[in-house]
Amino acid sequence: MRFPAPLIEARLVRRYKRFLADVVLGDGTETTVSVPNTGSMLGLTAPGSRVLLSRWDDGKRKYPYRLEIVEADGTLVGINTGLPNRLAIEAIRAGLVGDLDTYPVIRPEQRYGERSRIDFLLEHPERPPAYVEVKNVHFMRESGVAEFPDTATARGARHLDELAAMCAAGARAIMIYVVQRGDCSRFRLCADLDPAYVTAFARARRAGVEAFVIGCQISADAIVPDRLIAMDF
Repeated sequence: MRFPAPLIEARLVRRYKRFLADVVLGDGTETTVSVPNTGSMLGLTAPGSRVLLSRWDDGKRKYPYRLEIVEADGTLVGINTGLPNRLAIEAIRAGLVGDLDTYPVIRPEQRYGERSRIDFLLEHPERPPAYVEVKNVHFMRESGVAEFPDTATARGARHLDELAAMCAAGARAIMIYVVQRGDCSRFRLCADLDPAYVTAFARARRAGVEAFVIGCQISADAIVPDRLIAMDF
């Protein structure tokens, strides 16, 4: 996933209201930028952090700058939660996610379960459909270990239960965790921050839900899914 234009360097002043941040641009101008991430961004909001912004000059946006990357722990971290689905598709097509690259049809945002939308429904004329849910990961407390979630997510637990129900109905169900940082070689779930999610994950795995963790290389030019990351389950 290449950025359409060079990103702009700035320094973070503060993040607030979940979807806004104040930054100082290279020329000293302070401005407000949009933050495409409603999560806690735990560990990624230290004042003074180097950040990289995209800029949109279409005249339709209240905030033309958008936060894309934060430098933390000596590495670049992608924080845009609108990108993991694109990255997951790139990983699937690159053959990183089991045999999912052999499914000829990929349908985004399909309704399923009781009140949810699946990120992708994969179809094959000779196989059961595959329901694929994608989660963004950028949290790290121990060097080299990516963790999810960074805050309690009842919605995430519900998605796991609905994936399990798809397995019970005879379909395939797959969780893909996309780690938007290049310094992690392992992945684990945050039992201390959200024990209910970990319990739901265990139920889902027993029901047959598959799980993959995709690592990415991050630069100011592109975010590239390039490897599988080991899971500490």
